[in-house]
Amino acid sequence: MYQIVRKESLSADVKLFEVAAPRIAKKAQPGQFVIVRVDEEGERIPLTIADFNREAGTIVLIFQEVGASTRLMGQLEQGQSLHDLVGPLGQKTHIEKLGTVICVGGGIGVAPVYPIARGMKEAGNEVISIIGARNKDLLIYEKEMAAVSDELVVTTDDGSYGEAGRVTGPLQRLLESDKKIDLVMAIGPVIMMKSVAETTRAFGVPTVVSLNPVMVDGTGMCGGCRVSLGEEVKFACVDGPEFDAHKVDFDALMSRQRMYKSQEARHTEHSCGGHGHHEGGQCQCHSH
Repeated sequence: MYQIVRKESLSADVKLFEVAAPRIAKKAQPGQFVIVRVDEEGERIPLTIADFNREAGTIVLIFQEVGASTRLMGQLEQGQSLHDLVGPLGQKTHIEKLGTVICVGGGIGVAPVYPIARGMKEAGNEVISIIGARNKDLLIYEKEMAAVSDELVVTTDDGSYGEAGRVTGPLQRLLESDKKIDLVMAIGPVIMMKSVAETTRAFGVPTVVSLNPVMVDGTGMCGGCRVSLGEEVKFACVDGPEFDAHKVDFDALMSRQRMYKSQEARHTEHSCGGHGHHEGGQCQCHSH
């Protein structure tokens, strides 16, 4: 059992858990994830490690309540426990001194981009962060991102806070400026990551995205999280979750995600309060 030592509500349906998991905290690196089970009968839910404290032996998980399993998880309170955690899983982010790095986070994707931005800053890079949400109430981790960035740009789709529009607006401006951009790192909804990839492609700037395809076991055995990269097929849980954005077949990825929407809706409707909690096989690493 893994005790929840802190719980916060970041927005109406986005929760933060700080969980006591000393062995995971000791080995966790930016970009990696864990698989959570709320109870013995529960679904395996992949969640990105949003932060970790090796001295305290804790990790931070941020998730959006989008289905029966994550809603059940959101009902847990500080002092209660998750049934089990497996991790850290996946490949860590390749962090090195490159020069200028732009970190782009959309929606709840701001949480997993945070430790990456922090790592890039600690490695000696100039970090420019662009974070966005549909509106001000849904924006998370603004202060945290500001603390690890040389420059922070905030956007909201409805213009209720920061700059009106999508994250690709300020990204386009930076790419068109005289500043040399060495890497763009983007995490968020698939359609957002696709837009970021198309924006940077024209400038030839290396771009990395963190993907969340359908995932069941998190060990590469099920094959559900396969991702098409040109002629190659990779598995997000063991080869990723980060990939070269300019090689990813985003259309195929979005098509696979849509396959499970109706199933997810049915299970959400019928599973509240019961077992067999199911998110339609949808990885909730970033709740894109």
